Amino acid sequence: MRQALLDHLVVVFREARITPAQQVAFSAQLGPLQIHVLRQFQLRGHPEVLVVSNVLEDGKPIGLGDAGRDWHSDLSYKPRPSLGSLLHVQEMPTEGGETYFANMALALDSLPAAERSALQGRRAVHSYIYRYERLRARESWRPPLTPQQVAEVPPVDHPAIRTHPESGRKALFVNEGFTSHLVGVPEDESRDMLARVFAHSVRPENIYTHRWVPGDLVFWDNRTTIHYAPAVPPPARRTLYRTTIEGDVPV
Repeated sequence: MRQALLDHLVVVFREARITPAQQVAFSAQLGPLQIHVLRQFQLRGHPEVLVVSNVLEDGKPIGLGDAGRDWHSDLSYKPRPSLGSLLHVQEMPTEGGETYFANMALALDSLPAAERSALQGRRAVHSYIYRYERLRARESWRPPLTPQQVAEVPPVDHPAIRTHPESGRKALFVNEGFTSHLVGVPEDESRDMLARVFAHSVRPENIYTHRWVPGDLVFWDNRTTIHYAPAVPPPARRTLYRTTIEGDVPV
């Protein structure tokens, strides 16, 4: 399975009718599991499981409804970003709800030489707070982060081009969700350069579209992909359970 992940970056297990406890145990075979800072969306009894859902109960969200609202790599804002994530569908509308994955190694391979040269050796800042505050401006349900939560997710910087610790392949490691700027680059220049890289990364030839069927469990490599899941408007219901595996310090 691990080799399949290295070869394909996204692995789909059809009709994986497993319990949350089995998902946690399965995921933990690949490394330590990471706990999301928004603990109100942990699955009861399973703190390693983040509930991703647009469902409201008593007027309150049962899960993180806008988790996939922009292109990102899970937990790239951590000192040791995620190796990969596993997402198990619980309910999904019959139409819509797709998840899109972009191959950042392919994106680097086709990046214009001038852009690649400009990024080579650069470091990029990743910040959960940067993304949270932007989403909070659009989503009224998001409360301010507590001081304890802010302290848990300080900004970090990683190489803008990283080397995969297992395959040795190089890939872009920036994303519009969490990457705020390039270190040592003037603000306007950093913004423009990242915008060009983001647009290049999600060209159609770099993308796999996953259309969910009941029971799907999808495992992807956060070191070499970014992903995006458009909103599913009510009354359609979308609920998935996510576990996230700790990775290495990017180099």
